[in-house]
Amino acid sequence: MSTTTPPAAAPEAPGTPEAPGAQETTPSPLLTALRTHLAPADVLTAPDAVEPYRSDVTGLRDTRPPAVVVVPRTVEQVQEVARAASAHGVPLVVRGAGTGLAGGAAAPADGIVLSTEGLAGIRIDADDHVAVVGPGAITDHVDLAAREHGLMYAPDPASSQISTIGGNIATNAGGLRCVKYGVTRESVLALDVVLADGTLLRTGHRSVKGVVGYDLVSLIVGSEGTLGIVVGATLRLLPAPTAVRTLVASVPTLPDAGRAVGVVTGSGVRPSTVELLNAATLENIDAHSGTDLVARHGGGLVLVRTDGPGADAEIALLADALSAAGLDAQVLDDAEGERYYELRRTGRGHRADLWSVGEDVAVPRSALVPVLEAIEEIGRRFDVDVTAVAHAGDGNLHPGLSVPKQPGETAPPARLHEAADALVRAALAHGGTLSGEHGVGIAKRHWLADELGAEQIALQRAIKAVLDPAGILAPGGFLADVPVDDVPFAADGTAVP
Repeated sequence: MSTTTPPAAAPEAPGTPEAPGAQETTPSPLLTALRTHLAPADVLTAPDAVEPYRSDVTGLRDTRPPAVVVVPRTVEQVQEVARAASAHGVPLVVRGAGTGLAGGAAAPADGIVLSTEGLAGIRIDADDHVAVVGPGAITDHVDLAAREHGLMYAPDPASSQISTIGGNIATNAGGLRCVKYGVTRESVLALDVVLADGTLLRTGHRSVKGVVGYDLVSLIVGSEGTLGIVVGATLRLLPAPTAVRTLVASVPTLPDAGRAVGVVTGSGVRPSTVELLNAATLENIDAHSGTDLVARHGGGLVLVRTDGPGADAEIALLADALSAAGLDAQVLDDAEGERYYELRRTGRGHRADLWSVGEDVAVPRSALVPVLEAIEEIGRRFDVDVTAVAHAGDGNLHPGLSVPKQPGETAPPARLHEAADALVRAALAHGGTLSGEHGVGIAKRHWLADELGAEQIALQRAIKAVLDPAGILAPGGFLADVPVDDVPFAADGTAVP
């Protein structure tokens, strides 16, 4: 059975739709070409309309704005935008909801920003367990549509209420359930992609199996808009779990946290969630959300969930195993379990009186505690405060570094840059990677060679040149062959590592 969910309402476009010529008396050839194929309200050039599209969460932006923001409503319109960009040699960056954390969607100076908010349709095919969606579909909207058929879309980034499928695909986004269900790539069966010259490429397959030719779907997932413009995705859906159970273990020290994670991952149970929050993170949540986690758990906690028909037996087994290891583990009722889960996702707050870095590194699970200990040592060495949350089940760490703003200070102290650099290098030294799920973008490009090496970067640039020979797609992105300045910081004090 196939059903169609009406397209999710596109986010209201910032600014006021403008008539052609609202900003310029003589439209440029580029604008004339774009207005031939898009509605006047979908071609934005007025500064107040363009401004909200210039950056993502990082606040990173070029000193010059883009020439235009376009909001295509059809695949054919996307093709025409790409053709116009190619014909006029203008850089083009694709943008979803702007929830990215690495600057990958920063607008190109004098170029085009293509917003996918007008391509938000969702169609569920319950018989084949797939969703066919537009790149502008909100992640949670896809999951909610699937749940109406007893199915679910497994990836659950913390931004799922506002992030788009296209943005998730661009960065290969993760989430709390990755330990069981994998990152976005594991849920993408097929992609429709518009190349830089306007060609529509259909990759992948709708069937569960498919091994013909190169796996171009996996190549495009995580490519951060450098290879093509995703205009449609066929997503794998799974049966929604009949039950979800949650436990929380108090872990006074990092070695205790390591033991707890080791007990869970070595138990034979495959949990859906294994999250670690240290004491400083609990303090942040308490201050922001009015909770009492520090009083309950002291030095930190490990949050574990199981799901499916065996959820009850599995959570009981894990609770017994943790208790046998000398750890305080408590199975929560459904309401309290959901509360802890949401506090992990959205309970933390940003403090305007701090210069702050939010990181995203991943390491082998065996290196989780050594790297957490290294992060604490980095905090002491550079005199910065450290918080740490981790998708501990798959070794993905999200440490935070911060220092108080001083009176009259307009930029963060150098030691915050240095601490972020030391943190990433500690992860790499333990066999890890500089990004587990947020992507590289502009913010982390300066570490790319440290992980990939010159030969692999050259190969990736060569692949990009095949699909985008003129180099118009995200030319300032993670593969840009230009020098990288010092670590940039957003105007609100949030540092971008």
